[in-house]
Amino acid sequence: MTSLDAFLLKGPPGGDLTGGLEQLRYTVLTDGIPSNGDGMSDLRIYIWLILLNAPPLPTNTYLDLVRQGASPAYAKIRNDTFRTLATDPLFRRRVTENSLTRVLNAVAWKLHDANEARVNGWTSPPTLAVPKSTDAIPDHMFPSPGSNVAKYRRGSVTGTGTEGSDAGDASSQIGYVQGMNVLAAPFLYAARSEAEAFAAFDRFITQEVPGYVRGSMDGVHKGLALVDKILAIVDPKLSAYLLSKGMKAEIYAFASVLTMCVCTPPLPEVLQIWDFLLAYGPHLNLLCIVAQLVLIRDQILGSPSPNQILRSLPPLQAAKIKAIAISFVRKIPEDLYEQIVVHAK
Repeated sequence: MTSLDAFLLKGPPGGDLTGGLEQLRYTVLTDGIPSNGDGMSDLRIYIWLILLNAPPLPTNTYLDLVRQGASPAYAKIRNDTFRTLATDPLFRRRVTENSLTRVLNAVAWKLHDANEARVNGWTSPPTLAVPKSTDAIPDHMFPSPGSNVAKYRRGSVTGTGTEGSDAGDASSQIGYVQGMNVLAAPFLYAARSEAEAFAAFDRFITQEVPGYVRGSMDGVHKGLALVDKILAIVDPKLSAYLLSKGMKAEIYAFASVLTMCVCTPPLPEVLQIWDFLLAYGPHLNLLCIVAQLVLIRDQILGSPSPNQILRSLPPLQAAKIKAIAISFVRKIPEDLYEQIVVHAK
């Protein structure tokens, strides 16, 4: 029995939830989640649900949403589902388009109902939760241990993240947007049921990355600007060369930011990246994107047309990407790191 099996079956040692979660995250980082060559794992979805702090969901709650039929976003969803990871044989073999459509439609109904409730004053405005300093990669991997940056490493938002905005403004509401189909893909691939995938995906978009699924997708645009800033700090030469060619992140990294690297195969490596992101915060995806650039820096610098190279990033190498991304953290100023952590909220 692995330490991950023991955690799931027995809970944290001594009932220490905070310490147990820190150990779980560190185990995911150092040992990974056991899986086969296709990235399939009996443990992954349950570990993800724990890391997301997703509450138990009765299956009937999901089924009730499915029984509501087509949501207002149904046409948009059907326009996206058929092309979700369309060239990935592993995904197409395990996840049907109907399954993806049901989960996305159920989430769209839940978000629609939440927006209706806010517009009509049926719920209180969501509030920002205080980030927990324990939600962090071990201190030796980060700059200035014990400094204020620690409390921003992995915050969370209670509610939908529309506080301080006009509830009726479509650009500030969380709802179905293009790209959500790809974000849902890893959850459906990892889950053992649609209800599990729904619970994890709903928690992810409403708590971890609400800024990515608002009508304005402001979190994605903030993320792209931050990719440029991160690259300028960790590799000034590469940054300057790309800028000299007019290559800002908004040109080459939009899909990687929006989909949390799901757009770049292979899928088993994507799942390992996501293990890391769900353990320590999806904001680290920005560092993972920059790490991918650094891995091919010589190829980029040697090309008179780097746009040809960046049109399609090389296959993911999760272990190398994670190691490089972690090495960047000490180089990033605290004020910029805080922006990175909260950009998706």
